[in-house]
Amino acid sequence: MEKYPEQVAISAGSTTSKSEDDSRGTVDWTPEEEKKLVRKLDFTVLPLLTMVFFALQLDRGNIGSALNDNFLKDAGITQYQYNIGQQLLSAGIVILEIPSNLLLYRFGPRIWISSQIFAWGLVATFQAFQHGLGAFLSTRLLLGLCEAGFIPGGLYTLSLYYKKEETSKRFAIYFFGNNFASACTGLLAYGILHMRGIAGLAGWRWMFLIEGIFTILCGAIFLLCIPLGPQNPSTVFGYRYFTEREEYILRQRVLLDDPSKEKKSHSISKKELLSVLGNWKIYPHVLISLCGIAPATTMSSYAPSLVKNFGYDRLKATAMVSVGPWIQIFLNYASGYLSDKTNRRGHVNLGGLLMWWGFCLGSLILADSKQKEAKYAMLVLAMASSTIWHPVNGSWLSTNARSPAERSITMAMFVSAANLGGIIGGQLFQAEDAPHYKKGWTAIVCLISVSIAANLFANTQYRVLNRRAEKKKQQNGTLEEKDGVEGMRVTWDL
Repeated sequence: MEKYPEQVAISAGSTTSKSEDDSRGTVDWTPEEEKKLVRKLDFTVLPLLTMVFFALQLDRGNIGSALNDNFLKDAGITQYQYNIGQQLLSAGIVILEIPSNLLLYRFGPRIWISSQIFAWGLVATFQAFQHGLGAFLSTRLLLGLCEAGFIPGGLYTLSLYYKKEETSKRFAIYFFGNNFASACTGLLAYGILHMRGIAGLAGWRWMFLIEGIFTILCGAIFLLCIPLGPQNPSTVFGYRYFTEREEYILRQRVLLDDPSKEKKSHSISKKELLSVLGNWKIYPHVLISLCGIAPATTMSSYAPSLVKNFGYDRLKATAMVSVGPWIQIFLNYASGYLSDKTNRRGHVNLGGLLMWWGFCLGSLILADSKQKEAKYAMLVLAMASSTIWHPVNGSWLSTNARSPAERSITMAMFVSAANLGGIIGGQLFQAEDAPHYKKGWTAIVCLISVSIAANLFANTQYRVLNRRAEKKKQQNGTLEEKDGVEGMRVTWDL
């Protein structure tokens, strides 16, 4: 079994020698060397994780396109049962989200994430042969269980390689995988669904087969190409992406930025787990994700049907939903760049939530309108802003984590909250509310309003805590205090 090398923990009372401390505290490389290293990371670790995120979102989101290809009738289920299946997918993710990240922390990304990809890829492929309620519900649950932990695992893996000031933009690029998949799902479906009748299979069955096999291929590429970790950045065949000098810089630069990353064991203790779960500062972030992602899940499941209900052809509607996610790609990158540039993640997160809220309010106002072009334009803008705030929230939470263990658990909680939101989102649009879903749009606006309130609370709490820390510094001449992780510096990013 592959493990990261044992390392010396740095904390209050550490026995590390003075010469080691001096070496660790010195930047003995040029800015040009570091920029070159970061560029290499941007073309090795980051693309691999983004590619797999793309495959994951294809496997999650293609069910929405299947609705426009008589999926409910062919599979023998009702719209209500379809909603239950979507909830089971999210429930499966929630159930295993934290356990999955505990195993990631133990085994490392190469073993654990690769295993996950192959598992959900097989489920995604063989769901093409489902029929009946039992098969539908079991495949959705299995897909969620197998996918559990990948998104926070990817965020945690990136945090091992990048400095705090670099994370928001990389988190945004990581979520490009999700955005590209959302943008391509409709376009791919438009082509694949025309295969209905070939070999006697429905178009949606071909879609599940082709996209599931693609995921399995992505798993093979990931296994062969992902480095073991920052302490040993080599592939499964021993190929090293970096020179010895670059490997040294890779390790040292993140430790200078965040010394807690050197405190690395191969498991998370019960005490650490309970300490994180009892950390009240995390829960505003959890609420932001839970209430903000619930409506986004509804959009993912129902956008093709909504556009069809506006009065467009069913296959054309499947392709038309791709416009919003393409716009979202640029907005996501802009929000990540702005977060790192200004170091005001809370403010950027709030701006994204306000955009999301405003366009959903517009969709609610137009719900009964017969102007299909206006309704489509508002839906496109709502989809474009639906998750631009989400990677920033994850980066904000990760930056304020005080140890690798806390970072791993909080990332799992962050994504668990999003999938709990998916359970809520699975029932926002009901058959009796069709085709305009006015009650559903009202619920969406209310949920995003709660996310905005949670953001304001999070921003306030960090400002108050920083003022207290500054006051203590003036009194004691230090910012160090015993708050969760002894000896760690307690200042909070806004």
